[in-house]
Amino acid sequence: MFAKQYSHRLPADYDMGVIRQRATQLGPLWDGTEGLIFKAFIAQEHGQGAGVGNLYASVYLWSDPLQAADFLLGERFQKVLDSFGRPHIESWLPLDVQRGPAQGALSLYREEWALEPGADRAARLAEEKVRNRQVADRRDTFAVLLALDVQAWRLVRITLSAQPVAAERPGTGYQVLYLAQGVASQG
Repeated sequence: MFAKQYSHRLPADYDMGVIRQRATQLGPLWDGTEGLIFKAFIAQEHGQGAGVGNLYASVYLWSDPLQAADFLLGERFQKVLDSFGRPHIESWLPLDVQRGPAQGALSLYREEWALEPGADRAARLAEEKVRNRQVADRRDTFAVLLALDVQAWRLVRITLSAQPVAAERPGTGYQVLYLAQGVASQG
């Protein structure tokens, strides 16, 4: 598996309706994509919740890293480059993925923790997998992903929730504009 996120900062006066329309139009084109588990089209809006500015982003979970690479090097990603330029792409190794009972997602939360030098990494992983299961058991959870950022030595948890963005939830919250679900390959 392979996970990634890229984000585009937009001007404070940017018409986010354009972004919502883009997600509505492009999102369904991702449904049924081979090797993709999900793609979340997400946003933060200036003056709403924790949104300190306008931001448009995509979070992907791929079952097949080669299909993720094909996307990045192919025509589909060219649309991103043409519209927003070349983004910095954060990439992670998935460590634990749990499906929750919710049937869709309205919000996405991203939490991250540094793995300090000398830390008992195996114990930390075991603790965070237990926490993943607890998050997945919540009625509003669609899915939860625990991943390792190998470049920055940190753990990242992505939670997709069926509830709107709430300030009291841990992590950075985003509105889900569209959640595309692919066809995870079996190999």
